[in-house]
Amino acid sequence: MTRITRGYIARRRRTKIRLFASSFRGAHSRLTRTIIQQKIRALVSSHRDRDKRKRDFRRLWIARINAVIRKNFVSYSYSHFLHNLDKNRLLFNRKIVAQIAILNRNCLYMISNSIKKKEINSSILRKNWNCKFDY
Repeated sequence: MTRITRGYIARRRRTKIRLFASSFRGAHSRLTRTIIQQKIRALVSSHRDRDKRKRDFRRLWIARINAVIRKNFVSYSYSHFLHNLDKNRLLFNRKIVAQIAILNRNCLYMISNSIKKKEINSSILRKNWNCKFDY
């Protein structure tokens, strides 16, 4: 029986996989089976860590906002501050508020003072009118 040589398709597939794993160390960049396993593992890790990166940045923004708020008594806490932002229909996301808190604290103080003034005015209205407002 004569020897059958495979075509170029399998070789082309293997070289494409090897290009992906060219930066891996040891057998992970040389042996085809381990290259395939490491490729699957790398893609799974990158997919998982993309979601984790979003969570980590959200935690970082929350920590920065909370630190600035508690340091200078802008508001009671982070949750009260964000609740008041939403109640006054100021549409800032956490990333923007964190950047304002770090780069321009006076602007954050102005925002919080305007929120406090609105709260005081609404509480005076509630006392004068003796009626309940649904917020």
